[in-house]
Amino acid sequence: MEKLIKRVIVIGVIVIAAIVLLFNCFTIVSPGHTGVVVTMGSVQEGVLSEGIHFKAPFVQSVEDIDNRIQKLEVNTEAFSKDLQSVSTVLAINYRVDSAKSYSIFKNIGADYENVLVVPAVNEVLKAIVSEYTAEQSVTNRTLISEGLVTGLNEKLNEIGLYITDVNIVDFDFSDAFINAIEEKQVAQQQLLKAETEKQTAITNAQAAAESVKIKAQGDAEANKLLNDSLTDKVIKNKEIEKWNGQLPKVSTDGGTIVDIGDIDSK
Repeated sequence: MEKLIKRVIVIGVIVIAAIVLLFNCFTIVSPGHTGVVVTMGSVQEGVLSEGIHFKAPFVQSVEDIDNRIQKLEVNTEAFSKDLQSVSTVLAINYRVDSAKSYSIFKNIGADYENVLVVPAVNEVLKAIVSEYTAEQSVTNRTLISEGLVTGLNEKLNEIGLYITDVNIVDFDFSDAFINAIEEKQVAQQQLLKAETEKQTAITNAQAAAESVKIKAQGDAEANKLLNDSLTDKVIKNKEIEKWNGQLPKVSTDGGTIVDIGDIDSK
């Protein structure tokens, strides 16, 4: 009985050891990832694609590298062309080249984001922001974003890191600069209002002058038509229409008023 128990224990230990050994002979690489094989501390060239793979038990390990798009948020500061401090929050989307996963892990390690990406972002941002004034940085966010993508890819592509997108989450300036911008905007609005009022007054004056001109032209045309219509015959008819039927009277040297009608009858 005692021998049977010992035999069962031995068999159980062998089975457990076999299961452990079996599980250590295989590794699973998740979708969107690559596996970097490390053999007794030495990084093996090449990578394992997603799926199940055999590996030497206990002497090999597989480091998982995520090759999907990854998001990194960077808070940094730069100086503009006019020497204004610009605090910036950037959202960086990047990915690791599958074929170069092993070299990145071998030469840089698993913390490649802080070792490579963040310093590159700081360097490229400072170079680009220095080309613009602080005010221009606000109005040229798209150009700065595009410049960051181009500049970062120039620095990182050879290593195996690819920047797909850069979004400027926030630009922040000193209180003094913000107050100066607000004062400038107020002054511009007041100037625009004054120009608008001036233009309105000019327009109203021009409209009034045009109205007077049109009326004068109308009166002149009416008078011309009237004058053109006053022929001798028309004037004669007007005189006849206004005659009351009495002939005019004239005064003699002696002061006697003589009726022309009486003279004609005699």
